[in-house]
Amino acid sequence: MSKLRIAIGALTLSAAALVGLAQREGYTDRAVQPLPGDKWTNGFGSTTNDAGQALKPGETVTPPQALARKLRDVRRFEGALKGCVTAELTQGEYDSLVSLAYNVGADAVCKSTMVRLHNAGQHAEACAQFDRWNYFQGRDCRDPANRCTGLVKRRADERAQCEGTGP
Repeated sequence: MSKLRIAIGALTLSAAALVGLAQREGYTDRAVQPLPGDKWTNGFGSTTNDAGQALKPGETVTPPQALARKLRDVRRFEGALKGCVTAELTQGEYDSLVSLAYNVGADAVCKSTMVRLHNAGQHAEACAQFDRWNYFQGRDCRDPANRCTGLVKRRADERAQCEGTGP
């Protein structure tokens, strides 16, 4: 993967990253809670309906609606990141930040050490920060007993994407 750094204003989520994000999130036509206490999601991990309201149990979505929501959500997260990331990034670094923001929210990412490191030009150190995002509701997802190990795989994929060595 290219190590070409580009001004963040000129970057958009790559097609490969969009497909990868859809695969990571999975598809469901009915609102579900991925983990107890998590937000309700449907489609490809959207937490809001077409009106922008939080999903409620049982709300349904069609595949075309789900894709439209996904694109809407991605654009929202991209806009937020472009407001807090000042560094030039590689496509992989950018794609991994969008994926993280899609999963945990743009506000959390924008306030993170990861973004501060990217903005300081410490990109390798920033990518290594993905290892710190393996917690859900205070539980360490590296412990199989916490039943959230899928998050660990996602973070490893995002780190590899950030470093230009993976998806």
